[in-house]
Amino acid sequence: MRVGFAGTPAFAATALQAILAAGFAVPVVLTQPDRPKGRGLRVEPSPVKALATAHGLPVLQPASLKVADARAAVIAIPVDVLVVAAYGLILPPAILDWPRHGCLNIHASLLPRWRGAAPIQRALLAGDAETGVTIMQMDPGLDTGPMLDAVRVPIGARETTGTLHDRLAAAGAGAIVSVLRRLAGGEPLVATPQPAEGATYAAKIERTETGIDWRLPAAAIERRVRAFDPAPGATTSLGGAPVKIWRAEVADVPAAGAEPGDVVGATAAGIVVACGAGALRVVELQPAGGRRVSAAAFVAGRRIAPGQRFG
Repeated sequence: MRVGFAGTPAFAATALQAILAAGFAVPVVLTQPDRPKGRGLRVEPSPVKALATAHGLPVLQPASLKVADARAAVIAIPVDVLVVAAYGLILPPAILDWPRHGCLNIHASLLPRWRGAAPIQRALLAGDAETGVTIMQMDPGLDTGPMLDAVRVPIGARETTGTLHDRLAAAGAGAIVSVLRRLAGGEPLVATPQPAEGATYAAKIERTETGIDWRLPAAAIERRVRAFDPAPGATTSLGGAPVKIWRAEVADVPAAGAEPGDVVGATAAGIVVACGAGALRVVELQPAGGRRVSAAAFVAGRRIAPGQRFG
């Protein structure tokens, strides 16, 4: 069975690696164009392109599939099924109709909850107890197609987007290989329509969302810190200087009389900050232009005392 693949980031590369390890033929890989990355803005291939190139697979990188010539170059290559994982481009009807078994999407949530671009971050921000991966038969809607398989994944108390991403990527890779093996073996795939109830939208994370509002409850701020790790980081300021918070925990410390954002204690264990409800202990942070450091190291190099303010 000829399995086309469309994906761009590391999440997708994990699935492609599993498909190749399972022995499926991959006649074409679609991924987004190379883009500048890092402080030096060096143009680098996507993780999917790097993996495909290492395996000698043909790679196409159209900037858009709305252009007729780009679509024609894609559909000229015969495939039986197209696996899509975090590709980043809208698939027009001509691409959806291209493979004889259609297009199968690996989505990092339990649909219909968290359709859209940022399901992992949104699940953490909302305080969900579990999430998962859904294998879906794609249709013209936004993550609205019928479901072929789902894997439930519990969310740990200290889970970050980085750790949850890796666990969901592994779960998605295993699930898509299972579905492809059933398809290759002639087993009919049972497609279950998504329920109308419980649908939510996981909008892309905007930079304006990364700022910490200390008027929120401590538990909500702690979730925000985990949701924006490893990128883009939860941001605030201390003494007018920008700082990112990378690790924090709800502190069982009274903050009566303190305003949200006030420092109520600073020790080697962390910097305790009053919130709208409760207090947050900042454990790891990063000053502007500096590295991520423990609160102990941060406090040792600065005069941090009750009465100073974050935000």
